[in-house]
Amino acid sequence: MKIYTKTGDKGDTSLYDGTRVAKDDVRVESYGTIDELTSVIGLAKTFVEDEQIQRLLHAWQKDLFRVAGELATTDASKFPHRISEAETASLEVAIDEYIARMPQVDKFIVPGNTQASAALHVARTVCRRAERRILTLSRHTAVSAELIKYVNRLSDALYAVARFLEGQQIYVDWK
Repeated sequence: MKIYTKTGDKGDTSLYDGTRVAKDDVRVESYGTIDELTSVIGLAKTFVEDEQIQRLLHAWQKDLFRVAGELATTDASKFPHRISEAETASLEVAIDEYIARMPQVDKFIVPGNTQASAALHVARTVCRRAERRILTLSRHTAVSAELIKYVNRLSDALYAVARFLEGQQIYVDWK
């Protein structure tokens, strides 16, 4: 099977449901940023030694394939594998677990004390960008409220795990 089709050589691409759109369409930007996020989480996973966190990151990557599929489909009936409240609730459990395992902090934390935490902080910022692109898309067409909520919680979950993996925290001192 060839990896290239030549159908996008003039600047358009096919969505999951076969609809043709410009490659810089906000829908493509949305699921493309989710694809980027999935890859960055994969990179971060290579630095994580904790098996529980590796499993979490892998599960989140699998969820993101569903997010991307949902975003890449204009006809919701053609992609039934939608993100549900259960996945968002799972993120909230992880957030609460990792935040509870650390001291409370009311200062900004300088990211990157370890390779794993640095990579997860990059993933968190890519996730926030994906959320912004999805919100732009939602102003033009219907986007599942649960999908938006999931992506918002995912950035919080990435933050919680990154901060947990920081080890000794380095804070911003405004003085």
